[in-house]
Amino acid sequence: MTYATPQADGTRVVLSARGLGKDFAGFTAVNNVNIDLHHAQIHALIGPNGAGKTTVFNLLTKFLQPTRGEITLLGQDITNMKPDRVARMGMVRSFQISAVFPHLTVLENLRVALQRPNGLATQFWKSLSSLQTLDPRADELIAELGLSPWRDRRAADLSYGRKRVLEIATTLALDPKVLLLDEPMAGMGREDVAMVADIIRNVAKTRAVLMVEHNLSVVADICHHVTVLQRGEIIAEGDYATVSQDARVRTAYMGVEA
Repeated sequence: MTYATPQADGTRVVLSARGLGKDFAGFTAVNNVNIDLHHAQIHALIGPNGAGKTTVFNLLTKFLQPTRGEITLLGQDITNMKPDRVARMGMVRSFQISAVFPHLTVLENLRVALQRPNGLATQFWKSLSSLQTLDPRADELIAELGLSPWRDRRAADLSYGRKRVLEIATTLALDPKVLLLDEPMAGMGREDVAMVADIIRNVAKTRAVLMVEHNLSVVADICHHVTVLQRGEIIAEGDYATVSQDARVRTAYMGVEA
């Protein structure tokens, strides 16, 4: 498996889409979307409600099959692959709704997430004590994401923000090369937003991150590149300072040109 060619800025493209499109019963939800995710960078996908962000997200992660276009991951064509195979290649996503086991502790949630990459997911006949071999890596992830004080607490007892952090920890258990986060700040208070933003910034030091996000302050603060969608098409892209001054972006968000 080979990576894509390094770019002029020294980073490499790890996920790429060209001419991506999706039709639903004659309705074009996504049209001619081109996007490149670079290693060790955070890329935001933004736009008003109904812009097609979630559809693009689902196309990239193969939860939807594109009508046209192609997608490559780590230099390999994944356009027609199934989501589980893509995940095993190193692309992992989160969802808008927290997907942790509420009645398991933080440590136990990490044990579950670590079973597959450690070859234990199908060995159901083994005793629970065999999972203790996963604890050192679980504790590394818990410490990395600042969850050590809650290691033995049930996920149900965590604050909403900490639950989202735990979810990020479980995705990192799969050691992804590309991490896709669907509205990671949704429903959070200011303190939790700042905490999760710092975690995402740290996580992106060793992998590409794509996030769908409505909190533009976070986008401005942590994202290297921004793609703006409207009605399923890209209307602007670049760093946040560039796209925020684009008249089309202002019109899309506020309904006026200034």
